[in-house]
Amino acid sequence: MPDSTPRFLNALVLTGGGTGGHFFPALALAEGARARWSDRQITFVGAWRGIEARELPGSPWPHLLLEVEGLVGRSPLRLSRSAWKLWRAVSHLKGRWRRERPWAVIGTGGYGAAPALLAARALGIPFFLHESNAAPGALVRLVAAKAKRVWCGMEAVRPRLPGADCQVVGTPVRQTFLRAFRPAGDLHPPFRLLVLGGSGGARAINEALLDRAPTLLDRFPDWEILHQAGPAEWERLQDRPRHPRHDLVPFLSHMDAAMEAASLVVSRAGASTCAELKAAGRGGVLVPLPTSANDHQHRNALALAAEGRALVVEQTSDLAQRLEAVIRPLLSEATKRQSLSRAPEPNRAVELCLDDLASYFG
Repeated sequence: MPDSTPRFLNALVLTGGGTGGHFFPALALAEGARARWSDRQITFVGAWRGIEARELPGSPWPHLLLEVEGLVGRSPLRLSRSAWKLWRAVSHLKGRWRRERPWAVIGTGGYGAAPALLAARALGIPFFLHESNAAPGALVRLVAAKAKRVWCGMEAVRPRLPGADCQVVGTPVRQTFLRAFRPAGDLHPPFRLLVLGGSGGARAINEALLDRAPTLLDRFPDWEILHQAGPAEWERLQDRPRHPRHDLVPFLSHMDAAMEAASLVVSRAGASTCAELKAAGRGGVLVPLPTSANDHQHRNALALAAEGRALVVEQTSDLAQRLEAVIRPLLSEATKRQSLSRAPEPNRAVELCLDDLASYFG
C-alpha cells in the first residue's frame, strides 16, 4: 500500500476523497486545523486512485493511501472484489490504530473515506463528519448516527440524517478563497469564460463546449475560454481542433485565481464548486451530473439558482444547443451576467467546524 509513513498517535486524521468535492473540504479543514493547532499532527487517509492520490504525494501533508474503490453501481463480481479491498483496508487501519490511536477523525465522504471512518467507529475513536451536499452520500448515512457531530453544508441535509447530531455550518473552502475577490464588474476585455467539469472532467460538457466554442468565440471576439477538461479527458481531446482562444487544460491548481479572472463560469454542481462560486462572487451556468448519488448535484444547483447566483441547464441529448442558448445572451450583455455575480459571501465553515471540534475536547 502506498504510504508516506505517517504518524497517527494523537493525530487529527482527515479523510475524504475520490473526487474534488470530497477532498477539497477535507483539505480546507486541514489548513484551518494546522493554523489553529500548530503542534498537532495532521494526517490524511484516502484512496490510491482518487484525486487525493494526485494531490497528496507532492504536498507537505503526511498521508496514507489505501487500495479501495467505490461500491455503488458495481457488478456482483466487482462488488465482491471491492468489498474485500475495503475489509482489508479497514483491518490494516485498525491494526495500526490499536498501536497509534488518533486524537479524532474528520470525514468528508466519498469511498476514500470509508476505511478510516469504519475503523474509527469500530475502535471507538471520536469521529466527525461533514456532508457538503443537499443529499447525504451512502457512507455518511451509514455512520452518521455514531458520529460525535455531522456538520452540514445546508439545512436540507438535517432531515435526511435521522438520529444524527447535526449542525449547519456551510461548506468549507480552501484558504485561498478566504480573501477579497475583485468584483466581476471590474474585469475588462478579453473577458474569460471558465469551464469546469469537476476534478475528473465531464465528457458531456467537454463535447458541448468544443462543439459550440468556435461559433461563440467568432461571434464575441472580446471573449476567451479557459477549459479544465480533467486529466483523462484532456488526453482524449488535446489533439482535437479548437478555436485559438479556447485553452484546454487537464487541471487547474489555483482555482481561486482562475475564478477571479473569469466573468462567467460553466460547471458541474458539486457542493465545493458551488461554495467557491459564492466565496468568489462569480455567477455560474450549472449542468448537474444526472447520475450523482441521490441527485445531489441537481439539488445543489437549484439551491444556488434560488439565490440568484446561477442558471441551471439539464444534461440532455441536445446539451450543446441548450448551453449555447443560455450562454450567448450572458456573453453579449454585461448586465445579465453581472446579475448572477452577487457579492461574495463570507465563508465561516472551517471556523465553525473547528470551534465545535475544540468544544468537544474541552
